[in-house]
Amino acid sequence: MVGTSRSVPGDSNSDSATAAFVAHRNLLFTVAYQMLGSAADAEDVLQETWLRWAGVEVDTVQDQRAYLVRITTRQALDRLRTLGRRKESYVGPWLPEPLLTTPDVAEDVELADSVSMAMLLVLETLTPTERAVFVLREVFDVGYEEIAVAVDKSPAAARQIAYRARAHVAARRPRGIVSATETRDALDAFQRAIDTGDLQNLLDILAPDVVFLGDGGGIAQATLSPIVGAGNVARVLSAGLGRLAAAAKQLAQVNGYPALILRRDGEIDTVVAVRIDDGLVTGLYAMRNPEKLSHVRRETALSR
Repeated sequence: MVGTSRSVPGDSNSDSATAAFVAHRNLLFTVAYQMLGSAADAEDVLQETWLRWAGVEVDTVQDQRAYLVRITTRQALDRLRTLGRRKESYVGPWLPEPLLTTPDVAEDVELADSVSMAMLLVLETLTPTERAVFVLREVFDVGYEEIAVAVDKSPAAARQIAYRARAHVAARRPRGIVSATETRDALDAFQRAIDTGDLQNLLDILAPDVVFLGDGGGIAQATLSPIVGAGNVARVLSAGLGRLAAAAKQLAQVNGYPALILRRDGEIDTVVAVRIDDGLVTGLYAMRNPEKLSHVRRETALSR
């Protein structure tokens, strides 16, 4: 049995706990973020995980990675159930909190797919337990024995949940990620359309079934329902082209997608992630809720 006595700052247990936590921090953050779709909530989960981990006799833990993943999963599950109740009263479409990703993430198809806006929205349709099991098994290849302990199920039940979640996601999974060249060309065309205000240029790069989602959270102005179809999306974008063209634009990678960060008066106003399939824009995800832009603001400030 693992001990639970508190470590004293500066003692060997505290040093070992810190080293293990730091070594696995990126993994734990990604697990929490993929379960929650929120960088801020993922950071809170990591803080809660650390507080529990700091009270463990680390040397008695045979598999520290598995133990930390278990704590993180349980904390994320608790928070996910709370967030689900909050989303019921959310104003307009709910989008995951944008997460800046490096170009090499976009080149790793599996990793880019797992954190993409489209995939995170698919994961939103799973139950909390299904989502946890899917993320641990399909994204991180955690064994069913470990998953079972993390979600308080038997290994057989965890396997059945994984099968059900996998089938659910497969039926709704986004199409494959296209080449970097196609992505760059489509994003350049999208930016030119914004800069020139040419509606035909917009229509040329929008897929017939393109979907536009705007998240203002009832705080910033945004569409209150999904906009579907090239003509409808082009009209929505053209109505805001003046404001978009006037904004300072920065190319970025967000959730493995190419993106535009738009600034007004020096402050980030909107983050638009662009999903591209077969050289055409199939999804536009515009985050305007200022409460969900704090992580991007902090990360972009640090990178300057």
